Parts: sequence; C-alpha cells; structure tokens
Amino acid sequence: MRMLFSIGAVLVAGMFAGGDVAGIAAPGPKFESPKNQPQPQRLAIDRDAQTVDVELVLAVDVSYSMDMDELAIQREGYAQAIQSKEFLQALKLGPNGRIAVTYFEWAASTDQKIIIPWRLIDGPETADAVAAEILKTPIRRASRTSISGAINFAMPLFDEDPYRGLRRVIDISGDGPNNNGGPVTMARDAALEKGIVINGLPIMVKEPSYSTMDIDNLDYYYEDCVVGGPGSFVITIKDRDKFKEAIRTKLLMEVAGRMPERPVMRVADKDKEPRVSCMIGEKIWSDRWGR
Repeated sequence: MRMLFSIGAVLVAGMFAGGDVAGIAAPGPKFESPKNQPQPQRLAIDRDAQTVDVELVLAVDVSYSMDMDELAIQREGYAQAIQSKEFLQALKLGPNGRIAVTYFEWAASTDQKIIIPWRLIDGPETADAVAAEILKTPIRRASRTSISGAINFAMPLFDEDPYRGLRRVIDISGDGPNNNGGPVTMARDAALEKGIVINGLPIMVKEPSYSTMDIDNLDYYYEDCVVGGPGSFVITIKDRDKFKEAIRTKLLMEVAGRMPERPVMRVADKDKEPRVSCMIGEKIWSDRWGR
C-alpha cells in the first residue's frame, strides 16, 4: 500500500501514538567471516552493535529547474530536520535508537554526487555532525533530470553500508519528471524487488514552465510512477514556506516507520493505469529537442 499525505495533515503526536512498523523483511547481514571464528556470543554482540532501525538514502534533485533559493532552502531543511527535537525523539522511539543515512545530489543519469557517505545518527552529537556536513558543501546545479538514474545509483549504496537496517528506504525529492536515462518505472520495480521502499517529495512551488520542463500534477506522477513498497508515501510541497516543514515531516515518518493515526488517501495501485504518463518527461524532451 502506498500513502499520500498533505503538509500539516500529519502530526508528530499522531505518528507516535499508533501504528506498526512497516512490515519489511530485514536484509541479510553484511559481515565478512573472519579467519578466526569468534565465539557466537561475541558475534551476536557485534551484529547488534551494527543494527539500525532504517538505512536511509536521501536522493536530492539539483537540476537547473531548481533555483538557487530552492536549493539553499532544501539543504537547510534537511540539516534542520535532522537536528530537530522531533527527529531526535522519533529516533529514540525505534527499537535500536539509531539510523544510518547517506545523502547524495543528482541530475542527469550519470550525474550523482555523494555529499554525506554513510553516517550513523544515534543522538544530538551525531545529528549535529551530519547537519554540519550537509551545510558546508557548496551548492551546485546540473542539467537534465534522471530519477531512474538516482534510484539505480542508490540501490548499490545499501551493499556498501556497514550497518544492517531493519528497513531500507530511498527518499527521492525533485521538481520534475524523469527525462533522461532509463524509464523510471523499471528502476522503481528493480528497487522494490530488492525489498527497498521508495518515498517521494515532489516540489511544486512554481507554476509549470516551458523552460523548466515542469508538469501539472507532478504529485500524481510521483505517486503512480516513482514511489513504492510497503508503507511508501508522497508528501507534496506546493508552498515555498512549507518546504522545511515538509522535509521534517518526511524524515519523521521514515525514522519512526509508522503510519499516522489520521486516515489518509490511498494512492492508485501499481497495476492501475497511471494518471500521468510515466514517460511524460521523455516525451516533452523529445518533442522540444528531438533527442
């Protein structure tokens, strides 16, 4: 089941009050067998120390359709959300009280840059350190929009993570449809087959423009073509002033791994016809530039 949320409809209290952790099977251990086998008890302790509640990949759009102000607000939004008392409270409510996170920026199918390699967040000090890393990196912009490229880049990152998550989540934020690389649905389905959940943050703060490849109903596109997996959701940003609030809400839900107490709208099932063509970005690009 996938869920759709509007900003302000999800309260932190409601989120923590009820609901079960999304039923995703834990991936297999990622530990090499040492030459001298340790005692079973020691091995169990080592594995417990490496276990986190969620392995979270933050995949952030830096295509030219995002203006510099939006990029700055986006960076600040993630940094402030990670440091917020609500986030730290959600962190401690998990069975392990810690998560692993990595943050990368993406544009074209071959353009992804890791800003934060895998980091453990288990309290205020580690949260502050990750936030500082996010803010100190110079802001950049690049051409094209490849959501499929971002998903394909994100999937092997889980194999490189030294931590073992009870859940694996890719968090995609962007302001336009896929227009470069392979079809987004193929990348999405490949991730879902690996037990990875994809959540979305479609950014719709500007009116659709010919020059920026924006489309109407980007939220529908994300719901039907991008996100997927048990408990997956979309949070839409339609107001620039709600940018940081949306990011914080999204991270809270991903860390808590719970459904909100309030009822939410069910998103169209994967086997139904998408409300927006999943190839709309590629078609627009081809119609305008013929390639």
